[in-house]
Amino acid sequence: MARRWPRPDLWSLGALVIAAVVLAPMVAVVWIALHPTENIWPHLLSTVLPRYFGTTLYLMAGVGLLTALVGTGAAWLVTMFRFPGSRWLDHALLFPLAIPAYVGAYALVDFLQYAGPLQGALRAMMGWESARDYWFPEVRSREMAVLVLSAALYPYVYLLARAAFRETSGCAYEVARALGAGPWGVFLRVGLPLARPAIATGVALALMETVADYGTVAYFGVQTLTTGVFSTWLNGNNAGGAAQIAGVILMLILLLVALERTGRRNARFHRMGRSGRPVERAVLRGWRCWVATGLCLVPFGFGFVLPVAVMLDHALSNLEVWVAPGLMAALVNTVIVGGTAAVLTVGAALFLVYAVRMAGRGVARVVLPLTTLGYAAPGAVLALGLLIPLAALDNRVADAVLTVTGYDPGLILTGTSAAIVLAYVVRFFGIAQGAADAAFGRVSPNLPMAARSLGRSAGGTLTAVYLPMMRGSVATALLVVFVDCVKELPATLLLRPFNFNTLATRVYELASLERLGEAAPAALVVMAVGLVAVALLARANRA
Repeated sequence: MARRWPRPDLWSLGALVIAAVVLAPMVAVVWIALHPTENIWPHLLSTVLPRYFGTTLYLMAGVGLLTALVGTGAAWLVTMFRFPGSRWLDHALLFPLAIPAYVGAYALVDFLQYAGPLQGALRAMMGWESARDYWFPEVRSREMAVLVLSAALYPYVYLLARAAFRETSGCAYEVARALGAGPWGVFLRVGLPLARPAIATGVALALMETVADYGTVAYFGVQTLTTGVFSTWLNGNNAGGAAQIAGVILMLILLLVALERTGRRNARFHRMGRSGRPVERAVLRGWRCWVATGLCLVPFGFGFVLPVAVMLDHALSNLEVWVAPGLMAALVNTVIVGGTAAVLTVGAALFLVYAVRMAGRGVARVVLPLTTLGYAAPGAVLALGLLIPLAALDNRVADAVLTVTGYDPGLILTGTSAAIVLAYVVRFFGIAQGAADAAFGRVSPNLPMAARSLGRSAGGTLTAVYLPMMRGSVATALLVVFVDCVKELPATLLLRPFNFNTLATRVYELASLERLGEAAPAALVVMAVGLVAVALLARANRA
């Protein structure tokens, strides 16, 4: 008797297709790295790779240390104490998330350079006439790159550490004080150990963004693994060598992901049920309250006030740049590709999560964790993994159409913005997938079960039961993905068609040419869009 194979489930097949699309660029990078047309790995290993790798590790060490100190310290202050401005600083410390790191880099250089306002004021006050009369730190350096990246990324640690401190019962802190622990003792023996998994997660996210950054390090002239991908691919015209460097980046990112997950698994802490009390904040008085305010104002001012002030000054000093034709074209392109990518990403995430929930946990263990890897992969790596396979597919399709019809359609994917949209979908699918999974989990399973018992199909249950109850979560996911698409720079630079600009690439191009006044309006629009998402994030995490 012939064996009867089960009928394929279209939902499961669709989920596997989506997972394959998300993972394809990373698999392509590994394949290209292992099968290069010209193997320059020995040359890279003996020349530039150690420098790229060493500089990347230097940035990671500096950013990891600073984000941990600033994010954890600020979170502890606003959670445990009351001081002047503590209420609004609680939310304002998240605002640097709206500022792309490369915009912060342009603003810092403009403010600190020889012709900038700070050195100009120093020369006027001290009577100095030239740079030979005084010493000033090098503005475009690795150290400044660490400061800019830390100012943009510390909110990852701050947000997670603040939540961990607040979720700890106030009884734990009271017991520590009763046993004689002072403020530092309470922090080191109770607060820090309980929040360590959250802090480690925030630092890991900051380090992933550090490895992925291109705009900041390129502007400061710092050679990292990501700049090495650009240089080897575009300047050296060697995709295989670029893929090999991208493979090193992937290994580094996967190591960070593994360390972060291992840290969370080996350090689990639980709340003591309903008996826990919220933390009662102590009131700081005298000089201590002003020190606390000043410590919180430093990262807020450096990460948010300075970039906004510099860009506003340039934009208001040159009002004619607001009507530049390139700005409107970049805005339209950004809305189109970002909006399309956000809809596709969230739609695919909803489909995948729903399909996995129907298929059972066996599939979930395989599919869901894998699809989150796209967010960890830098944009330059994804662009490399997308452009070469898509270009080969484009050429074959164009040749086939030309052979059959005599018409040459040109490059359908790589010659249009479709490749950028696909890169955004892969890059930010993990965000949408996490939001969709959490939203589905908040819907009582009794409601879809009742709908199915009344004859609703799986698709009908999704549209009639789940989606109406998840409108807020879906809208938030759309906005967050759109904001990340607006800020994404490396993938857009590598995949955009000729003469195609988004707001991010316009800012990068003009600022790289030292035309910051013309770049300021686009930078302000990017920051304004980011502020909307940060405002929603602050509202969702309101204590």
